[in-house]
Amino acid sequence: MTSKIAVIADQDTVTGFMLGGIKEGYPVKNTEEAGAKLEDLVREDYSVIITTEKIGDELREKIDSLTSERALPMIIEIPDKTGSIERETDPLRELIKRVIGVEMVK
Repeated sequence: MTSKIAVIADQDTVTGFMLGGIKEGYPVKNTEEAGAKLEDLVREDYSVIITTEKIGDELREKIDSLTSERALPMIIEIPDKTGSIERETDPLRELIKRVIGVEMVK
C-alpha cells in the first residue's frame, strides 16, 4: 500500500511544500475551493492531507465529519505565512488522541 500525501493551501504554502518534495499540491483561493478539493482527496484515498490553520478553521465541521469515524486521511493543519492562530484546542493534539488513544501532555 502506498501513502498518498497532498497539500491544500495558498499558493506560497503549496509552492514551499512542492519544493520540499511533495508532488501533489493544490493552491486554493477561497473556502469553497478548499472544501471541494478536500472532499475530492478524501474520495481518492489520500493518507495525509496538509492544510493551513486558517482553512482548517473555516472547514472545521467538514473536516470533523470526514474524519470522525476513520483514521485516514490524517488532516494536518499548519500555520500559514502569517503565523500561528491562537486556539482553545489544538487539532493536531486531538488527532493524535483520536488515532492512538493517548493524550499528549504539555
